[in-house]
Amino acid sequence: MKRNKFGYLIREGVRGIFLHGFMSFAAVCVTVACLIIMGSFSLILYNLSVMVTELEQENEMIVYIDETYTEDQAKSVGSQINMIGNVHNAQFVSKEEALQNFIEEQNDPEAFAGLQSDTLRDRFVITLEDNTLMRETENELRQIQGVADVSAHYEISEGFTTLQHVLRIASVAIIAVLLVVSLLIISNTVKLAMYDRKDEIAVMRMVGATNGFIRMPYVVEGFILGMFGAAVAFFLEWGLYKLVAERIASVDTLQLFTVVPFSEVLYLMIAAYAITGFMVGVFGSLLSIRKFLNV
Repeated sequence: MKRNKFGYLIREGVRGIFLHGFMSFAAVCVTVACLIIMGSFSLILYNLSVMVTELEQENEMIVYIDETYTEDQAKSVGSQINMIGNVHNAQFVSKEEALQNFIEEQNDPEAFAGLQSDTLRDRFVITLEDNTLMRETENELRQIQGVADVSAHYEISEGFTTLQHVLRIASVAIIAVLLVVSLLIISNTVKLAMYDRKDEIAVMRMVGATNGFIRMPYVVEGFILGMFGAAVAFFLEWGLYKLVAERIASVDTLQLFTVVPFSEVLYLMIAAYAITGFMVGVFGSLLSIRKFLNV
C-alpha cells in the first residue's frame, strides 16, 4: 500500500512537470543560469581569496638583532622568536647574506661592490600565522633580549584584511540574491500548475485527503526541477571553469593569477549545488502551495 502511495506521488510530480512543459523548461533554464552565475562568482571569490592569502603570507616582518651580538648569539635569539604563538616561520639571515641579497636586487650591483657586511645587522625574516595580529606580535618581539628593531608593514596587512572582508560580504550578498531569484522562479512555476488543478485540490480536501498528501506531488515536482537544474548547472560550470583556467594558463601576461584546480573544490561544489537545488526546488514548491491548501 505504501509503495503504491509513493508511486502515485512520484507519478503526479512528474506529470506536473510535463503538464506545463514550457514553464518547467523555463524554470530549469533560469535556475541553471542563476546557479552558474552564483557558482562562477563563488569560484572567482574563492580564487581571489586564495591569492590574497598567498600574498598575505609573503607580507613578512624583519627582526634586526643587536649589532653587538655575534652570529651564534644572533641565531640563539631565534629559539625565543619561535616560542611566540603567532610566528609561523623565522628564517635567519646573516649580515653577509643580507648584503648579497641587497646587491643582487640593485640595478647596478658594481656600485655597491665595496660595501662591507658590517654595515648591516643579522636578522630574522618572519612570517605569521595571522597577520591581523601583527601589532601584538611586534610588541612581543620587541620584548625579546637581543632584538634591536622590528620592521613591519601594517598598511599591507590591514589592506589584505579589508579586502578579504569585502570579498566575504560581496559573496554573501550576491549569492543570497541569486538564491532568492531561483526560489521565486521555481515557486511561480509550481504555482501555475496549481492554478490549473485548484479544483482537483478542493475535491481532494473534501474527500479527506491530508495536506501532506496533497502537497507532496508538488514538492516532488519542485525537487525534480531543482535537482535537475543543479546537475545541469554543475556540469556546465565544471566545463566553463576548466576552459577559463586553460585560457589563463596559456596567456603569459595572466601568469600572475593563480587558478585553483577544480578538483580542489569538486566535492564542495557538488555539495553546494545539491543543497541549493534541493532548497530551490522543495522550498520554492512549499512557498507556492500554502494558499491553495486553504480551500
